Amino acid sequence: MEDLVKKPAPPPQKMAELDTGAKVSLLRLADKIVRGMDERIVQAKVVYGDFSQEIQIANSLRLFCEDVRRGFVFILQVVAAQENVIQTGYEVYGGSAGYPTINEEKVNELAEVAGKRALMMLSAIPAPAGKMTVVLSGQSGGTMVHEAIGHGLEADLAQNGLSVYAGCIGKQVASPLINVVDDATLPGKRGSFRFDDEGVKSRRNLLVENGILRGYMYDRLSAMKDKAASTGNGRRQSYQHQPIPRMTNTLILPGNSDPQEIVRSVKNGLFVTRLGGGQVNTVNGDFVFQVSEGYLIENGEVTKPVRGANLIGNGPQVLKEVEAVGNDLGFTIGTCGKDGQGAPVSDAQPTLLLPRIVVGGTGG
Repeated sequence: MEDLVKKPAPPPQKMAELDTGAKVSLLRLADKIVRGMDERIVQAKVVYGDFSQEIQIANSLRLFCEDVRRGFVFILQVVAAQENVIQTGYEVYGGSAGYPTINEEKVNELAEVAGKRALMMLSAIPAPAGKMTVVLSGQSGGTMVHEAIGHGLEADLAQNGLSVYAGCIGKQVASPLINVVDDATLPGKRGSFRFDDEGVKSRRNLLVENGILRGYMYDRLSAMKDKAASTGNGRRQSYQHQPIPRMTNTLILPGNSDPQEIVRSVKNGLFVTRLGGGQVNTVNGDFVFQVSEGYLIENGEVTKPVRGANLIGNGPQVLKEVEAVGNDLGFTIGTCGKDGQGAPVSDAQPTLLLPRIVVGGTGG
């Protein structure tokens, strides 16, 4: 170990950690706010989690590096019921910035959002079904980019023929309006770090430029197979797991269109402000996403809330058909699962205009 090239550890992050009592107080505050909003709220689930990891990596390439990673997550799930209708409101907040970024003011804001979302959905009408124009708000976060294209650009899947984007470097895979990056250097985001779990410095990777596929996300092993360099995407859940190519903070970059103008350009369609769970087949790009909060667009205006909607489509096809990209940007966070491992990530997108996509619903 004496001849390793050592990288000094960063100075300790200065932050006042929340003690157990403070954490419990925040949980109770959120529960109290939500349950006091309306008698139709019948259940509230509040989750707080944080972590602190000391990382040391040494390898045969004469590299030694160390770091401290910290992060937290705050989750609210609210259930509202009225007669035979039961609806859920969900909100999540977190990052790698440290514990002081969650406080009573922020908890109050999150509780209000989750509670009002559950109550609002009680009056929602059944979603229409069929092909229609959909506006994905920036508020809906990056579920679309994460599932529809992100996983398909992880190098191991492409190399094993498990990605619809295999062999597509230099080819048009999306609208010229679409630019996609994976960036682990963004301050305070849930997928950020100084170096990955193989000691490769974090970086901003341009994956899609003006609709053209420019590259994949590599760890060291997959990079050697393609005679390329690691992009700093070698991640693992813990020391008990093997590093594999994983996303970090993946986003579609903002465009030039005014989000309000995008909505006004639609005569009839669906306005999506929150996506729920989803599934994607990385081999052919087919996906299904649940819409947890959506509204009708009628004559260029957002009107009635709808429930029971799903977006059904094919990632490359949908991304090629994007007609407008907003100048806004909204983030969501999550824990991404792959090969039995979980990794903290964040995803983001601007407002997107999708002219033709299948909406699965129960309405006429």
